[in-house]
Amino acid sequence: MTKVKIPYSKRFLEIELPEKNLLAILESKAHDFKVKSTQQDIVNKALDNPIGSVKLEELVKNKKNIVIITSDHTRPVPSKITMPILLKRIRAINPKIDITILIATGFHRPTTTEEMINKFGQEIVDNEKIVIHVSTDYNSVVHVGTLPSGGELLLNKIAMEAELLIAEGFIEPHFFAGFSGGRKSILPGVASAKTVMANHCSEFIASEFARSGVIKNNPIHIDMLYAAKEAKLAFILNVVIDSEKKIISAFAGDSELAHVEGCKFVMELASVKAVKADIAISTNGGYPLDQNLYQSVKGMTAAEATCKDGGVIIMVSACNDGHGGQSFYDNIANASSPREVLDKVIKVGRNETAPDQWEFQILARILDKFTVILVSDLCDPEMIKKMHMQHAFTFEEALKKAFEIKGKEATITVIPDGVSVIVRQL
Repeated sequence: MTKVKIPYSKRFLEIELPEKNLLAILESKAHDFKVKSTQQDIVNKALDNPIGSVKLEELVKNKKNIVIITSDHTRPVPSKITMPILLKRIRAINPKIDITILIATGFHRPTTTEEMINKFGQEIVDNEKIVIHVSTDYNSVVHVGTLPSGGELLLNKIAMEAELLIAEGFIEPHFFAGFSGGRKSILPGVASAKTVMANHCSEFIASEFARSGVIKNNPIHIDMLYAAKEAKLAFILNVVIDSEKKIISAFAGDSELAHVEGCKFVMELASVKAVKADIAISTNGGYPLDQNLYQSVKGMTAAEATCKDGGVIIMVSACNDGHGGQSFYDNIANASSPREVLDKVIKVGRNETAPDQWEFQILARILDKFTVILVSDLCDPEMIKKMHMQHAFTFEEALKKAFEIKGKEATITVIPDGVSVIVRQL
């Protein structure tokens, strides 16, 4: 038997797989990437050498206020390290500057106080001005323009009224935007629900270019890039992390140029060749990305890219926070089949996108081709079953079910961290 360690919630599981069945273990090189510098040194070096921009210190001179956009509770951005460094550098040059930390929730639920403490640490939560973006509060957004796709660009007022707007985040493969980070701090980060839904329309989600690791000709990325420019996002600090959520590289500077360099670095580390198997095993990288089923679709797309049609995907994801979106749940659970969802959603116009449509469209695409067994002992099994998936409390139970479906000789490919890789059909 071959033992493989996979992330689950805030811990790791050690699973055992028969050697005769195991074809490949697909992992990002980021997990073995060794750095000699401390995480703080990596961040400071990036800030000392910005890409396509003057230093942050130059930008904050003589400014009265600044807004720092940061990711929400669903993203493992190591803000306990990055945010204190940003705050210290800003105040060293401009001690009296008014700083607002704006949490980019996108279309997600608001971040709780407990989650903020976990993200920033108690000191920052107690002493800094923190505002949570709420995409459905139309009184909190302003009209900025029209996206290339034709959708209305509505962005957070606080962000748009800032004298200086910067963002921190991290770069990883993203299942339809190509990569996270950079421009995503603006759209969907601090955009209105109306804008997010126009950008995440069924036509764009169905595009062959709306895939992990692809930004060229990606219609979703093109909209996002436009939004960042219109918002005047002046500077970013984006990090790259390993499987333990530790910083292994950082990129700072111009919101587009620094992000492009970061994406190149991630592409080099994260690209793996698809090894088609009867059973594909994936995860969502553990906490915080595996808190709900909505986010777990990302890890499933990695398995989708390496699973044979008609195969079985075993998705190991805690989903302790439930489904993650009522519309997401309802549209899958209330349909007679995944095919019904796909046939319905492709007819929805760009400006008529329903909440969470992009997520249930991709999940339906996966469920239409594969049997999905979700492994979790922290969520309601009935919720999983109603969403046209099978449930297992343990990995062992799931593997037994998969062999029953595909036979004892079924081949297996494992992706220990599904959100960290770009599975390519090379």
